[in-house]
Amino acid sequence: MGFHRPTTDHVARRLAKAHSIADLRMIARRRTPRAVFDYTDGAAEQEISLRRARAAFASLEFRPSVLRDVGSLDPSVEVLGRRSAQPFGFAPTGFTRLMNHEGEEAVARAATRAGIPYALSTLGTTSIEDVARASGGGRLWFQLYVWRDRRAGEVLVRQAEAAGYEALILTVDTPVAGARMRDARNGLTIPPRLTFRTVGEMALHPAWWGNLLTTRRLEFASMAGSPTAVADMINALFDSTMTLADLEWLRTIWSGPLVVKGIQTVEDARRVVDAGADVVVVSNHGGRQLDRAPVPFRLLPHVVDEVGDEAEVWVDSGVLTGADVVACIAQGADLVLVGRAYLYGLMAGGERGVDRAATILADEVARTMRLLGVRATSELGRHHVAES
Repeated sequence: MGFHRPTTDHVARRLAKAHSIADLRMIARRRTPRAVFDYTDGAAEQEISLRRARAAFASLEFRPSVLRDVGSLDPSVEVLGRRSAQPFGFAPTGFTRLMNHEGEEAVARAATRAGIPYALSTLGTTSIEDVARASGGGRLWFQLYVWRDRRAGEVLVRQAEAAGYEALILTVDTPVAGARMRDARNGLTIPPRLTFRTVGEMALHPAWWGNLLTTRRLEFASMAGSPTAVADMINALFDSTMTLADLEWLRTIWSGPLVVKGIQTVEDARRVVDAGADVVVVSNHGGRQLDRAPVPFRLLPHVVDEVGDEAEVWVDSGVLTGADVVACIAQGADLVLVGRAYLYGLMAGGERGVDRAATILADEVARTMRLLGVRATSELGRHHVAES
């Protein structure tokens, strides 16, 4: 009989207890202030879109084929002409240093180690150049919101190009901010403002507050200003008059792959591909914009049928397990973007927590593929998935 050797590494001990993204979520909930956890965990209005996205994955039925040789496995996919070691990548998420002071740089390093791409958000809290340096040559994409001031947006595009970012992701589902009730009730601002509630949270989460107060100022790296409610800032900066003409404008200042994120109908997928998009991302912003929006997983095969021969089709929203990722690939997705999953890891254990999230997802992808009887993502098809 062997004995478990205890460790004095608190982070390692904590992460060793996480066997799923759900486990990381529970650790994150304990270790971060309520407003921070709610920002990551929550969605718009009654959060119906988020629940429906999760319910769609819960209701699917896998159809395995047995007595197949699955001794060797290739979970990689080709994305924008290059291989990604896994069929998932890290989605753009704002305010990342709010979750943990290690922030976007930690996520970029973890993505590079995992051999997957990472998309930096316009609302990132680390500069375009610093993330590029931290990635150590990993695959980076830059996510752009179209600002009212087009010149400011063009400056960001030029910065990303100069720093070696591979693709530009235009998010199109945010003409105004969604009504995220948890954030409104928590009074979430960047940087956080001290109130009686936040002072009380200090006592409950001293490590988080200590890191916040002893590291560089928490602010949006691509913009400056005084503490502002998140929804107010989005409504002030981003342009509700954006049209397909803006897609054409981006094509004049960006020569690399152009990704359009936030597609929620087959018709819009067709429109943006005809306008020059190289990739469409079927997404309802993780349920954070329009409540009762279409469920991306269910819309995915219809978009693939419409434009899959002309553009890559990616998907996000509600993805929390490797089995979810495999189901999306089986339905025709070229890549799956995950956001909350790695943020839970970041909150649970910083950079090592992101590594843990990537490992959990990769292990689940591999196990699900083997149990389905497939050795490569190219063997996955719609016949592997059905509604239960």
